[in-house]
Amino acid sequence: MNISDKLTAEVMWKATVTCDARYDGEFFYAVKTTGIFCRPSCKSRTPQLNNVRFFKYAQEALREGFRPCKRCRPDIYVRHYDPSQEIVEDVQTILENRYDEKIQLKNLAQDVGLSPFYLNRLFKEKTGFTPRQYLEKVRIQKAVLLLKTTDLSSTEIGFQVGYENLSSFYKAFKNVTGCSPGEYRKM
Repeated sequence: MNISDKLTAEVMWKATVTCDARYDGEFFYAVKTTGIFCRPSCKSRTPQLNNVRFFKYAQEALREGFRPCKRCRPDIYVRHYDPSQEIVEDVQTILENRYDEKIQLKNLAQDVGLSPFYLNRLFKEKTGFTPRQYLEKVRIQKAVLLLKTTDLSSTEIGFQVGYENLSSFYKAFKNVTGCSPGEYRKM
């Protein structure tokens, strides 16, 4: 065990039992009976001490034949790993790839395994926007690109970027850019 002196087995065990995220990246623990290794903050069931091995690096645990936990994902560890940020990034990707579709919050929340209320709150906390506001921003960015690079009419562009009616498109466009699509094209 090549772990720094300040991290005694007792300190690491206490961090493991209390799921202390402050120790994430400082060490990893593996459970001999399951063949799985985790980060200290993992919320999986606490193993028995006699079944635990500690490692400084995830690669050491992998070399010893342990598999990464599917819950805490120690194999993709980055300092201060935040699973909620990963969810928000997944939602952003969905919105950026499916901006032209009708997207409802309840379906989006179901896709990432959260309640609509919690997804809305989490997304706004991490990005400053609700998912709907973010989708609107993405749609208008796509509309601006189409206005600059094509001869499509504003009507065609509005429908192509996912708006079901023109008044919603014009209102959103003006809210984001400060002008109508026609005025924007003339700039």
